[in-house]
Amino acid sequence: MLNLQHQVDRTCEGVSRRSALQIGALAGLGISLPGILRQSALAAQKPSDPVNCILIWTRGGTSHHDTFDPKPNAPVSVRGEFGTIDTAIPGIQFTDIVPNMAREAGRFALLRGWNPKNGSHGTADQYVMSGRRFNAALTFPTYGSVVSWNKGFKTAMPPFMQLGSNVDRRFGGGTSGILGLEHNPFEMLADPNAEKFDVRDITPPQGVSMGRVDRRRKMLAVIDALQEKADRQQKVFASLDENYKAALNMITAPETKKAFLINEEDKKLRDEYGRHRFGQSCLLARRLIESGVRFVTLTDGGWDTHQNNFTSLKNSRLPPVDQSLPVLLADLEDRGLLDTTLVLWLTDFGRTPKINSASGRDHWSSAGFAIMAGAGIPGGAVLGATDEEGGRPIRDEYFSEDIAATVYAKLGMPLDLIAESPDGRPVKLVEGHPIREWM
Repeated sequence: MLNLQHQVDRTCEGVSRRSALQIGALAGLGISLPGILRQSALAAQKPSDPVNCILIWTRGGTSHHDTFDPKPNAPVSVRGEFGTIDTAIPGIQFTDIVPNMAREAGRFALLRGWNPKNGSHGTADQYVMSGRRFNAALTFPTYGSVVSWNKGFKTAMPPFMQLGSNVDRRFGGGTSGILGLEHNPFEMLADPNAEKFDVRDITPPQGVSMGRVDRRRKMLAVIDALQEKADRQQKVFASLDENYKAALNMITAPETKKAFLINEEDKKLRDEYGRHRFGQSCLLARRLIESGVRFVTLTDGGWDTHQNNFTSLKNSRLPPVDQSLPVLLADLEDRGLLDTTLVLWLTDFGRTPKINSASGRDHWSSAGFAIMAGAGIPGGAVLGATDEEGGRPIRDEYFSEDIAATVYAKLGMPLDLIAESPDGRPVKLVEGHPIREWM
């Protein structure tokens, strides 16, 4: 059910007749739209930059040792079970369980000098996805929410969407924080690899026609006109009016339906992406960008490998990403979209150099990796290095604040953005410096 957050003008049953009609206008579709649809689609548009973004978030902490920063000369207790292979970049090796990423290393840039400065779940989601260190008194907004706030709607599609639910929200990670609920992501939880894939929030249930929704919209317009004439319209209702218009506009817009018709894609291309949730989510992310979404966060869980790290990475976690991410980059390039689409792969933190007694790696707060591509990022660049055990950066060290500044700069947002906290205080959204080698 659509959560209005602030209900006023209640009857003794707890809901105003007007609010009930508004709820009914959307509930007839079985809709549960999140706060993003409270943003006004009619608000004045700010100057926009054409660069959009796809963020891949692997929740749990993806091991840098066992992917893109192997230590083949270290003791087995550090280097682990995987071998190494050469990449398309002379002198650079990855582990042998990411062969496609190794072959396509010229398409993306790798940061080996990332220092997470944090080794805790929850706070990691908040910190890495915002670039501002966790503050118990203040929830800093994630990148997509800032894009929504700063740039607004491009089409009827929400400016910020999230695929999957693998974000730790305990400390506001992946959310709009101080910017307000209207800038939260539109969350799509359905599996795009499912045989009968549909999106609950935009798909009418059996027996409900769009004509019925349109009739309810007209009824609501009549009531609005009466209230405006009587000058009883409260500001909160005026705000909600715009939100409902945005919601209904999205539901009825042709680009909305088209964006989710993934079955219309060429079967061969779908096979190349991979017939699994991650692969089809990558393909859907590309379709959403094409349809006017400015920022898509694609989430994937299961990366907290305290036990059976090597079995999990080899058999479950890495094969889908290794298959799909290079295809996404190639597909974006083929369609002329890579220059205007920043693609990121971020995770909580790195994992321990020493393998534990359960054949796993634990949380590590001082080293990890980040990957960027598109939007002018130099393909094939490998930046930074860690020590012989992968425990700390020894060259070209960068932090989450610097990744954030790079994202802001690439998306055409000023680095001096100031938001306002709920109590009216100015809040600086960026504290780092863009990664100069990638600018």
